Amino acid sequence: MPQLALIRHGQSEWNLENRFTGWVDVDLSEKGITEARRSGELLAKAGFKPDRAYVSVLKRAIKTLDLTLDGLDRMWIPVEKSWRLNERHYGALAGLNKEETRQKHGAEQVKIWRRSFDTPPPPIAEDHEYHPANDERYANVPRENLPAAESLKLTLERVEPYWTSEILPHLKKGETIAVAAHGNSLRALVKLLFQVGDAEIMEIEVPTGNPLLIDLDKDGTTILKARYLDEERAQPLPPLPGA
Repeated sequence: MPQLALIRHGQSEWNLENRFTGWVDVDLSEKGITEARRSGELLAKAGFKPDRAYVSVLKRAIKTLDLTLDGLDRMWIPVEKSWRLNERHYGALAGLNKEETRQKHGAEQVKIWRRSFDTPPPPIAEDHEYHPANDERYANVPRENLPAAESLKLTLERVEPYWTSEILPHLKKGETIAVAAHGNSLRALVKLLFQVGDAEIMEIEVPTGNPLLIDLDKDGTTILKARYLDEERAQPLPPLPGA
């Protein structure tokens, strides 16, 4: 039976500084490195042996995957990187301190930007250094596909085609897959997998460095079991579809 591990990167330097990160390529903190190594240990203990892996193009996720696969002694498996697995783009909020942003715009407005399903934050200017059009890693991505700001709804709209066309077919072949990504891109996958409603998904939080291991049926489409491997840091999961 195929398995799927969803792995949120370990704590980043900007997580530690309480800043909006999004598509900014921030490195792991020391704690984040420890969490990433712990991901490998937890998955190894669970007997997880991925056939291939997928990751965003941001270093905090890439390093998390590398450390995880090292812990599994599976660094030789195929790895695909895609911008479609990037974190949600926080637009003009990128780089700002979250508490200072609350003081400037009000807690209610910031809550809407962060926790509503379909309201994106203010867009980032095209000439800003954090606009993806000014980053060479997106040089081959059509300009119209590069976001200036995203809600979770928009994040889901870019993640879902990649899931459907690239990841799901391998699960249907019976392969075991690891996906290392970010809080909101993984939230989008959880929404798809667990068939979670628009309002309910905003209450789902995927913890850093704590793999969500999912057992699937032989067709790779029905969840048989799902659990976080570090039970002390586990977050509530939605009910299984049809339960």
